[in-house]
Amino acid sequence: MCGIAGFFDTSASYGNDELAGIVRSMADTLRHRGPDDAGVWVDEMTGVALGHRRLSIIDLSPSGHQPMASRCGRFVIVYNGEVYNFPDIREELEAKGHRFVGGSDTEVILAAISHWGLDEAVKRFNGMFAFALWDKRERNLHLVRDRIGIKPLYYGWLGKVFLFGSELKALRRFPGFAAEIDRESLCLFLRHNYIPAPRSIYKGFYKLRPGYVLTVREPGNAEETVYWSLKDVAEKGLSDTYPRREEEAVEELDALLRDAVKRRMVSDVPLGAFLSGGYDSSTVVALMQVQSSRPVRSFTIGFNEKGYNEAHYAKKVAQHLGTEHTELYITPKEAMDVIPRLPEIYDEPFSDSSQIPTFLVSQLTRRHVTVSLSGDGGDELFAGYNRYFFGRSIWKKVGWWPRGVRSTAAGILRNIPVSFWSGLERLEAFLPERAHIPQLDDKAKKVAEIISAKDAGEFYHSLVSHWKHPIEVVAGVTEDLDRFNNLWSGVEFSDITQRMQYLDLVTYLPDDILVKVDRASMEVSLEARVPILDHRVVEFAWRLPLSMKLRKGRGKWLLRQVLYRYVPRKLMERPKMGFGVPIEQWLRGPLREWGEELLDEQRLRQEGFFDPAPIRRMWEEHLSGKRRWHYYLWDILMFQAWMERNEF
Repeated sequence: MCGIAGFFDTSASYGNDELAGIVRSMADTLRHRGPDDAGVWVDEMTGVALGHRRLSIIDLSPSGHQPMASRCGRFVIVYNGEVYNFPDIREELEAKGHRFVGGSDTEVILAAISHWGLDEAVKRFNGMFAFALWDKRERNLHLVRDRIGIKPLYYGWLGKVFLFGSELKALRRFPGFAAEIDRESLCLFLRHNYIPAPRSIYKGFYKLRPGYVLTVREPGNAEETVYWSLKDVAEKGLSDTYPRREEEAVEELDALLRDAVKRRMVSDVPLGAFLSGGYDSSTVVALMQVQSSRPVRSFTIGFNEKGYNEAHYAKKVAQHLGTEHTELYITPKEAMDVIPRLPEIYDEPFSDSSQIPTFLVSQLTRRHVTVSLSGDGGDELFAGYNRYFFGRSIWKKVGWWPRGVRSTAAGILRNIPVSFWSGLERLEAFLPERAHIPQLDDKAKKVAEIISAKDAGEFYHSLVSHWKHPIEVVAGVTEDLDRFNNLWSGVEFSDITQRMQYLDLVTYLPDDILVKVDRASMEVSLEARVPILDHRVVEFAWRLPLSMKLRKGRGKWLLRQVLYRYVPRKLMERPKMGFGVPIEQWLRGPLREWGEELLDEQRLRQEGFFDPAPIRRMWEEHLSGKRRWHYYLWDILMFQAWMERNEF
C-alpha cells in the first residue's frame, strides 16, 4: 500500500529540478501511507512529475521501487494498492515471452499493460488499486481506480497544470493551489456525512469514480471511460438470477470467499484481521484460519459503555476458531483524544463517528502487523443493514397510500412530544432485549420525514439523509435533488431492498465505509484488505434471488450459512450492533466546551457558511436533553474542526 501524487504541467514551464522538488514535496505529505521508501520521476520536456511513497508489502527489495518504468520503456507508473491475481497474470505473460526482474505486482501490471493495452489489462486485475500511468509515446496521463472504490484518487486542474494525489493534502502542497470551498459539496456533506464522488470539498477538484479511467491530454481535455460498472452488474444479475439450489449456492459462495481470502493472505510482512464478532469479520477470520497453518492474529477494541461494546463476542469467536487474539479496552479519554486528529486524518470533511473506533482498532493492529483483513461489504451485498428492514417494512405499509394521507400522518408524528417516547423507552425495561427500540423519538422523526416522500427513490434518499433540508442551514446554495434518482436510472428493481442495496454500493460504501477504513488504517501505515468486496463476490451476490439474502426478517441468510460451517450458530445469534461511540453523551459532558467554541454564534456568522440560528437551537436543545441532535451536530462540528485545521 502506498501514496501517489503528481502533476502534468501542459505548458512545460518547469525544469527537472523544480519538477522533482515540487512532486517530492507533494508525495511527502503522504508519508503515513508509505513510510518505507520514496521516489520521483520527472520529464521537463513534457512537464510530467510522478511521486511515490511506499509501504512495502510484496517484494520488499529495491526491485519494487516506484515510480517504475515498463521493460519496453513506453510507460511509467505510480501505483497504490494490491493486484491479488498478479501471480496468475505473471505466469500467463511468462508463457508469452515476458521476463521479470523482481517479484512485485507493479512490474506485472506494467507488463500486462504493455502486452494487452490499458483497457484490456485493467479488466484482468483483481484487487484494490489507484494508479497514474504516463504513456511516453502518446503523451497521455491515465488515472485508474479499482472497481469498488477501495483506494482513493483525487484530481483537478490548476490553470494549465493537472494535479492528482491519493489525498487532497498532496494537491494542496502544489505552489499556488487555490483552495475554494464548494458550497454545494458542503450541502451534500451535511446530507450524507461524507462528500459523494465525484465531488470533493474544493471547487474544481474531484474524486475519480470507481471503475473509471481518466485520460488527460492537454488543458481541459480529460476523457472518462468506464471499464467496470455496478449498474451493468446489477442489470445482468437481476435478469440472470442464480438458477441452482440453496445448497449449491452456499457451496459456491464458500469457495468464492475462500479464494478471495486466500489471495489476500499473501504478504511478505506480518498479517492479521479485524474481528468485531459480527457476521462479516467472523466469516473472514474463519476462512483465514481454516487456510492457515498457524493461529491467525485477530484484533478487537472494546468499550466499557454498555451498548457500544462487542469485544466479548469477538473473544468467544476467536476462542472457537483458535486465533491469536488481542483485545484492548479503550477509555473515553483515549477515544476523545483522537478527535483533534480527525481533520488531518480524513483530509476533507467526514463525520461518520465510527471513524473514531476504526482508527483505534487500526492503531492497535498496527502495533503487531502491517496488513489486516477487514469484513466490510457484507451488509451492502447480502442485505444486512437494519434500515433495509425498517425501510422496506414502512414503504410496504404506506407506499401505496395517497401522498396527502402520508403527509398528514407525518405531521401527527412530528407533533408527538418527546416525553411520550421517553415514557415508552422506560417501559422497555420490562421487555426482552430483542424488543427494545433505542432512540424512539429520533426514529419517529425519521419516519415522519420519509413517509411523506413522493416515491421510493425520494423515500430512501430521505431515510439515509442526516440533514433532510441542508439548504436551510448552508448559506447561498442550491441542491440537486435529482442526482440520487439518476444513480439507478435504467435499472429495474423488483423490490425496494434491491434498490437500497444498489444505492449503498455506489454511494455509501465507497464514499463513507471505504473512506473511513482507508484513512484510519493508512494514517498508521496499516494496509487493510477487504475480501468480501472481491469483484467476483460482488457479481455473484447480484445474481442471488432476494430470498437467499432475506429470510424470516433477517438479512445475510446465505452468508450466515457459510459462517455456520465454521462457527456455531449459538455464538452468532444476537442483535446487530453498530461500531460507534457515545457522541451524544460526550457532547453534553467532556466535549461541551470544544463544541461551544466551534459553534459560537458570532464565529459561524463571520465564517459565512452556515445560518447560525438552527445550529444554535439544536445545540441548546441537545445540551438540555430536550432532543437528541448529536448526529446533526457532529456533521457541523467536523466541518468546523476541518476548517480550523486548514486555517480558512
